[in-house]
Amino acid sequence: MIEYLSMEMIDEAVQAIQNRTSLKPRVGMILGSGLGGLAEEITNSSKFSSNEIPYWPVSTVEGHAGRLVFGELEGQKVMVMQGRAHFYEGYSMPQIGLPVRVMRQLGAEILVVTNAAGAVHPDFEPGDLMCLVDHINLIGMTGLSPLRGPNLDGFGPRFPDMSRAYDRDLIELAESVAKEEGFNLRKGIYICLAGPSFETPADLRFLRGIGADAVGMSTVPEVTVARHSGMRVIGISGISNKANLDGETITTHEEVLEAGKVLVPKLITIIKGILKHL
Repeated sequence: MIEYLSMEMIDEAVQAIQNRTSLKPRVGMILGSGLGGLAEEITNSSKFSSNEIPYWPVSTVEGHAGRLVFGELEGQKVMVMQGRAHFYEGYSMPQIGLPVRVMRQLGAEILVVTNAAGAVHPDFEPGDLMCLVDHINLIGMTGLSPLRGPNLDGFGPRFPDMSRAYDRDLIELAESVAKEEGFNLRKGIYICLAGPSFETPADLRFLRGIGADAVGMSTVPEVTVARHSGMRVIGISGISNKANLDGETITTHEEVLEAGKVLVPKLITIIKGILKHL
């Protein structure tokens, strides 16, 4: 396990990518469980496995292809992670943040981060999209931060501000695109847990009580690194299952992947709309 990242590690990963593509992305994208279909929309693309890149955290989870795609989408140069790694797979938090560091070093100014999330808000339904307006960094509060260790001064300050983790102009743009396309875009607060077990009904009632609308096992570490690096962030959750506040239903990963089939067309529409209007 890599406890801390160094600039040398990051630069080595950057060089390995530059040996495979000369594209300099403006936008970095991370696609969550079952949501990798957006990568098929990219034109003039070059694709390669993330396990070819030094120190890169490779996903072991179904629904995460573990592939990097470079190319163009709606006139924007993009770098897309088709799947991500998670803390519960055994990686350190700083290593989970490596891909975002690399995106920034390659030139990315904006991070579009997606995930499949469980509903905590009782009104949210499977198939809904939720635009993140804030998050609760529960595992970060316990000390599991991707910024732990020596500060990488070339990216940002020791104590980065997180009062506006998600860019308000990008949120407004996402709302505008959803309205144009005629579907409802929910807004809410995402909470990140370590996983890999799904939440108990008591967990969900607790999370609802502290203000969470959706729950997952990713995104917050990546957003933390992005903001430390000065990137603008837009986050979108695909709601994959109904809130199980009473313990009457069983949540499975298969259910999450199945929901992705419904979510991907809407996700593609809204992200392409955002890119088009940048």
